[in-house]
Amino acid sequence: MEIWLNQSSTDDFILLGIFSHSPTDLVLFSVVMVVFTVALCGNVLLLFLIYGDPQLHTPMYFFLSQLSLMDLILVCTNVPKMVVNFLTGRKSISFVGCGIQIGLFVCLVGSEGFLLGFMAYDRYVAISHPLHYPVLMSQRVCLQIVGSSWALGIIDGVIQMVVVMTFPYCGLREVNHFFCEMLSLLKLACIDTSIFENVIYACCVFMLFLPFSITVASYAFILRAVLLMRSAQAGKKALATCSSHLTAVSLFYGAAMFIYLRPRRYRVPSHDKVVSIFYTVLTPMLNPLIYSLRNRDVMRALRKGLDHCRISSQH
Repeated sequence: MEIWLNQSSTDDFILLGIFSHSPTDLVLFSVVMVVFTVALCGNVLLLFLIYGDPQLHTPMYFFLSQLSLMDLILVCTNVPKMVVNFLTGRKSISFVGCGIQIGLFVCLVGSEGFLLGFMAYDRYVAISHPLHYPVLMSQRVCLQIVGSSWALGIIDGVIQMVVVMTFPYCGLREVNHFFCEMLSLLKLACIDTSIFENVIYACCVFMLFLPFSITVASYAFILRAVLLMRSAQAGKKALATCSSHLTAVSLFYGAAMFIYLRPRRYRVPSHDKVVSIFYTVLTPMLNPLIYSLRNRDVMRALRKGLDHCRISSQH
C-alpha cells in the first residue's frame, strides 16, 4: 500500500472513455445515464422493500437483496467516474483510484457470478423439492451461500488488484476504456505479462463456467419438473418466471465470457467497451425489474409502503 500512496501525480492513468461529444454519442450518453439512474433507484428500492417487509424475509428474497447490493456497488464503482470525466473533460484517474476500481470490479463480478448460480439452484429446490425446501435452504445454508459468494469474489479481487498494480507501467499510460479494466491496463505494462494473463484466463474459466454450469443444470432440471407438472397454470407460471431469470443470467454471463474468455488476437477495444456496458450498467438495471418488480409479493410490499407514506403525510 505504501508503494501506491507514494505514487506522484505523474503516475495517473488516462481513461480514453467510450463517448465523444458528437450528437450521436451525446444521445447514447443520455441513455446510459437514464439506465444508471433506473439501476440505482431500482436496487435501492428493492433493498428497502426486502428488509422492511417481514413477509419478504425468505431465502429467495435474501439472495435478491444481496444481488441488489452487489449491483448497487457495481454501478457506483465505474459509472460516476465515467460521467465526471465526460462532463469535465478531465480523463485522469489516480494510481490508487485505478487499483480500487480493479479490485471492486473483479470482486463484484466474481461474487455476482457465483450468487446467480446459487440462486438458480435455490429456484430448482423450490420447484422440484418444495417439501424439503425449508431444510435444504435453511437460514444457515443461505448465510453460507452468500458468505462464500462474497468471499470468493473478494479473494479474487484482492489478488488481481495487488498483482496488476505492482507491474511497472510506462508510455502515455492511456487506458483504452471508460474505467480501469484489468486487461486494458495490462497492455501498458513495461514487462511481459503473458504468464499472468494465462493465469487470469484459467481463473476466469473457473469463476464463470462453474456457476454458469450450476445455472444451466438447475434450469434444465426446473424445465423437466415444469413439464411433469399436472397443473398447466402452475407450470406456465414457473416457466415464465424462469425464462425471465434465464434472460438476465444469459446477459451477465454472456457479456463476461465475451470479454474474458476470448483469445487475445480476437480482442477489439471498441467491442469490449460496448459489451462492458451490458454487465456494468444494463444488467444491474434489469435484475430488479426481472427478478422482483414483476413479482406479486414485491408489488404488494411496494403498495403497502406507498400507503404507509401517504397516511404519514396526511398526519
